[in-house]
Amino acid sequence: MSNVAKKTSRFLAIAAASLAIGVGAAYAAQPSGPDGMGHGGPGGWHHHFKEELNKLHGQLHLNADQEKLWQTALDTMKQNREAMRASRKQMHEQFKSMQQQPILDLNAMHDAHQKIEQQNAQLREQTSAAWLNFYNSLNDQQKTTVSTALKQHFAQMEKRHEKMREHWQHQHGDAAASAAKP
Repeated sequence: MSNVAKKTSRFLAIAAASLAIGVGAAYAAQPSGPDGMGHGGPGGWHHHFKEELNKLHGQLHLNADQEKLWQTALDTMKQNREAMRASRKQMHEQFKSMQQQPILDLNAMHDAHQKIEQQNAQLREQTSAAWLNFYNSLNDQQKTTVSTALKQHFAQMEKRHEKMREHWQHQHGDAAASAAKP
């Protein structure tokens, strides 16, 4: 396979996996706290994405086999998300323990971090594979529906990024102007 084909294939896989990462991950998210507030709470962005994913699911009119693949992708995503959350917590605890030593073992910290990153990369790949397996089961009309939803999602992400850039420039532009004054 040529480099261009590999890059194109990788881009398409990433775009399809965005269903899991950008929208689907939010669907699997549980409320972040006992009060239901925060990322997963009422009105939070996880709630918005869950609604977006439910809307997409309803529009796809899946057959029984496709529904099984959808559920498998959701289950895989949720399990892997929880596993990644647990590994991050484990790494945090391990780092806290390592920090108690008089001399930090940066090699051990790096190795622990790399191990967790590799494990999480495998989990992300499993999740992407499950979503791609689902996506590949769709007919052209269903793929068009998913593509339209992803394009809308990408556009929303770009709007948020632009707002963040504007905010950052405003904050740092004001600070630079203040610093330049004598």
